[in-house]
Amino acid sequence: MKTITSLDEISDGKLYDIDNFVLADSDGCQGCNACCHDVGDLVSLTPYDVYQILLHTGLGFDALIGDKVALKKEGKLNLPYLNMNSTTGNCAFLSKPRHKGEGGRCTIHTHRPDICRLFPLGRAYFDDGFKYFLQVDACVKPTLQSVKIETWLGISDYADYKWFLFEWYKLLKALTFRVKFIYDDAELTALNTYLIDTLFKITPDSERTFFQQFGDLLQDSKKQMGIL
Repeated sequence: MKTITSLDEISDGKLYDIDNFVLADSDGCQGCNACCHDVGDLVSLTPYDVYQILLHTGLGFDALIGDKVALKKEGKLNLPYLNMNSTTGNCAFLSKPRHKGEGGRCTIHTHRPDICRLFPLGRAYFDDGFKYFLQVDACVKPTLQSVKIETWLGISDYADYKWFLFEWYKLLKALTFRVKFIYDDAELTALNTYLIDTLFKITPDSERTFFQQFGDLLQDSKKQMGIL
C-alpha cells in the first residue's frame, strides 16, 4: 500500500508502462514453482482475485476460507490472503507432483491472483495512477527473456482492470486511515464484516462483469464505511 519513491534496492531502478518490454519472461517456469512456497503473508487478495478464484473453482467465498484462503489482520483490517499448507509451506492451490523430481503446478493458473500474475514485476502507486517495476533477482530462474508487460499479464480487459486496481488501492488507503480512529471493537468488526460481505463476495454473473458489479457497489460501500 505504500507509494514507492525509491526502487534502487529491489529493482533495476526503472518504471515501466503496460506497453514496455521488460526481462520478466520465465519461459513457462519449466517445472519450477519456487515462488509458490511460504508466501502467505505476501499474497493478499483483491476482490477481483477472489472473484476469479470463485469463477475457476465454482465454490462460494465461505467455502474457500480455512483451506484455500485465510483471513489475516492487516493493521485493523481483516483481509483475505492465499493460504499456505501448514506442513509443506506450499500454496494451497499448488498440485502434488505427478512424478518424482517434478514440481507441483498451479491449479488455478488461468485465474491466478494479481500478485502471482505480476511476478517478478511489481507496481508502484502514485497519486495519479501506477507504474510497473522489475524485482531484481526475485525469480530464481538464471535467465529471463524480454516480454511486453501487457503480454506477460495476459489481461484481455486491461482498461477495466487498471481502473479497478487504482480504485481498490485508493479505497484501501482511505480505509486504512479511517480505521485508525475506530476504537470500539464492535464497530471495527462490523466494518470488516461489511467489507468482506459486500466487496469480496461478488459472484460470477452471466449478464454483468465483475467490474460492472464492483462499480455499482463502490460509492455506496465508501459511504457505508465512512470514507467519502
